[in-house]
Amino acid sequence: MPEHGSAPLDALPPTASGSQVWAALGRAGLIAEVYRDGAAGTGVDPGRLAGLLGAVDARFSLAATLSASVQLATALPLLATGRTPVARQALERALSGRATLALAATDVTAGTDLTALRTEVRLDDDALEVTGEKNWIANTVTAEHFLVLARHRPGRHFTHFTWVLVPADAPGVTVRPADSALFADSGAGHVTFDRVRLGRDHVLGRTGFGLPLFARHIATERLAGAQWAVALCRRVLTDTHRHLAGRAHGDGTLWHLDAVRQRFAACLVRVRELHALVGALAKEVAEHHDTTAAATLKAAAGPTVQHVLTTCGQLWGAAGFATGGIQELRAQAALFGIGGGADEVVLGTLADAAESVLAGLAPPDTAR
Repeated sequence: MPEHGSAPLDALPPTASGSQVWAALGRAGLIAEVYRDGAAGTGVDPGRLAGLLGAVDARFSLAATLSASVQLATALPLLATGRTPVARQALERALSGRATLALAATDVTAGTDLTALRTEVRLDDDALEVTGEKNWIANTVTAEHFLVLARHRPGRHFTHFTWVLVPADAPGVTVRPADSALFADSGAGHVTFDRVRLGRDHVLGRTGFGLPLFARHIATERLAGAQWAVALCRRVLTDTHRHLAGRAHGDGTLWHLDAVRQRFAACLVRVRELHALVGALAKEVAEHHDTTAAATLKAAAGPTVQHVLTTCGQLWGAAGFATGGIQELRAQAALFGIGGGADEVVLGTLADAAESVLAGLAPPDTAR
């Protein structure tokens, strides 16, 4: 992200909420720049996405960055699949930062089991009705629209689910904030839909394509998560190195202790591994929506963040427990092992693709 592009963010206080950050990004035209040709429907530019996420992470809370990340990587590209005037207007407002979007996929059932979700949409020739509840959704309390994944037919078949664009002010929509101080800046909350009646033009994309669309765009969210993980770890390691080098111990500082240096170096190795993996797989995810590549990034990002923040948290000692300190950040960063698919889920995806992954690791055939 160019230095001049960060100026709109510098004008905000570090305590800015996710919606405030989003508005600033939109006013500066930085949201559209993340996408190829400036259009959310054309896919993300990996370099620009990484630059913007890094700039936001450097200035604001993890929760505020989460608010922007979900919208940039998943919500806006998914909304761009809509072709009705309702969808186009909502997309234009989100791209300009005048409105926030909430991706309402996680249901009252286990979030990793989307085919068991209970939120329903009943479709008529010219209308629809949504009933159900979505929990732990970023941007809930600030959203102008919800992108709701709902079932239009009973059963677990992947063609039984459809996306619906639901205005937050529609009759029957009830929002309540989540009981979590850790993610307040993301606008996290729960939303209930009580027989919400809308026109048929609020269906996003084709009926029955809900899960294929989700799989396509969650891949980009997993790429964004890995890029953000690199930026977060780099920031934490930089701050920790500065802290260790300035903390007196014996005739030197904590940084001069071999045990400290070795633990720090192990963190550097983990982050460089993740950084290299992102570089190797970003194009496959951004341009081809490769689900195996995306699962690889997600499976690597969560443990890397956990390792780095746990190690740095111990290296900070008692100072890490200060308000807003690294121990608070470490608790928030546990999200990297849960959001966008729990570690166990993405590892299962990799296991399913074991043969193709192993084939890709084979050396080139030099016998020819």
